[in-house]
Amino acid sequence: MVLKSQQYDDVYFSAQDGFAETRYVFLDGNDLAARFAALGAGDVFTVGETGFGTGLNFLAVWALFAEYAPAGACLRFASLEKFPLAPDVIREALQPWHKDIGAQLDAFLAAYTEAPHEDFVASFNDGRVSLWIGIGDAPDCLSRAKGGVDAWFLDGFKPSSNPDMWTQEVFDHAARLSAPEATLASFTAAGFVRRGLAQAGFDISKRAGFGRKRDMIVGRLRSETEDAPCI
Repeated sequence: MVLKSQQYDDVYFSAQDGFAETRYVFLDGNDLAARFAALGAGDVFTVGETGFGTGLNFLAVWALFAEYAPAGACLRFASLEKFPLAPDVIREALQPWHKDIGAQLDAFLAAYTEAPHEDFVASFNDGRVSLWIGIGDAPDCLSRAKGGVDAWFLDGFKPSSNPDMWTQEVFDHAARLSAPEATLASFTAAGFVRRGLAQAGFDISKRAGFGRKRDMIVGRLRSETEDAPCI
């Protein structure tokens, strides 16, 4: 049975295959394998996420980074969460993919020993991988997050279940915190989300969704010299 949020009456990931969904929507949607492989020693790549949940996205990114990034490159992962899950709940939810992310999961849970009541910070792999989870409402967390985000994972349950995660304020924060040419990916292709992201400064396009979902979106931060498209 797939873990479901009591607060939002929505599942944390696809019942079909949560790990495959993460790879398809967020990792492939942001072309992370190729971008990690292109990093140099001393380069820092930053991922921003709206909705930490079980940590599946973070652990999948970390595993991909370990596979493709050269020695000396670093990964920063910044997320937010209003209702943090307990460690035992996370371990049980992610057990089906232990062969894929088991090493990362064990290292994460060694640091994440209880559901945090304030912002959570940890580092792994001798400091090469760092994690920040802002605890609280999305706008408040994003207002104190660090910038320079290279790739966004727009998650946090579907818009009808968690509308506070899909507001113009959140989209504007994402643009403000983005590095030049930052990308984004999301499982939702709702029209107001596409329009809000375009208004914030992203070029948005649809592509085939994962599993039974018809569409998802990907995007890129528009340069100051580019005109906004009509969506």
